Amino acid sequence: MNQANAILYLQQDPAIGGLITSIEVPDFTPSGKIYYDLLDSIVSQQLSVKVATVIFKRFLALFPDQYPHPEQLIGFEPELLRSVGLSNQKAGYLRNVAAFSQQNDLENHHWHSMSDEEIIEFLSQIKGVGKWTVQMLLMFTLGRLDVMPIDDLGIQQAMQRLYGLETSGKELKKQMLEISETWRPYRTVACRYLWRFKDGKKV
Repeated sequence: MNQANAILYLQQDPAIGGLITSIEVPDFTPSGKIYYDLLDSIVSQQLSVKVATVIFKRFLALFPDQYPHPEQLIGFEPELLRSVGLSNQKAGYLRNVAAFSQQNDLENHHWHSMSDEEIIEFLSQIKGVGKWTVQMLLMFTLGRLDVMPIDDLGIQQAMQRLYGLETSGKELKKQMLEISETWRPYRTVACRYLWRFKDGKKV
C-alpha cells in the first residue's frame, strides 16, 4: 500500500485529517497467517494483552515445534488445553478452528482470490468465530484496506467523541457508516487512527 496516497485521500475529511497531523500510527506488516492468528485471537478474547500473551505461549508450548498443527490440536483433550489457562469454551473454539482448517486448509488458502465479505461468510461458519474477529483478521492479518468494524467499541467511542455523535445502537452504526463512506477505499487506515485517538496516543 502507498501510505502517502491513503493519508492524502483521508485528509479530505477534516476530522480524520486532524488526527493524521497529531497522532503517529506505527507501520506493520500483515502476517498472512489466518489459521495461526485466528487461534491467537480466540485465546485473547476478553483478556488483557499481558495475560493473553502468557496463555498463548503456554498453549504453543504444548506442541513439539511450538506450532499448533490442526491434526495435533484436534487430538488434544479439553483437559490438556484447560491446563494452560484456557476456559472450556475457548478450548472448544480452538478445536473447532483446527477441525475447520483440516477440512478447508486454512494454512494454504487462496485468500487473495476472495472478497472481504466472502472471507467473513466463510470463516463465520466456525462456531466461536464472529464477524468482528474476522474483520480484525482482514485488517491486521491480510492487510485489507477498506474494512469498517462498526461493532468495535473502540471505534464507536472514538467516532462519538471526534464527531460529537450522541446516538447509540443502530442509529449510531448508521451514522458511522455514513461518515465512513468518505474514507473509502481506506477505511482500515482511518480506523487505525481512530483507535490511537481513543487510546490518547500522540506524537
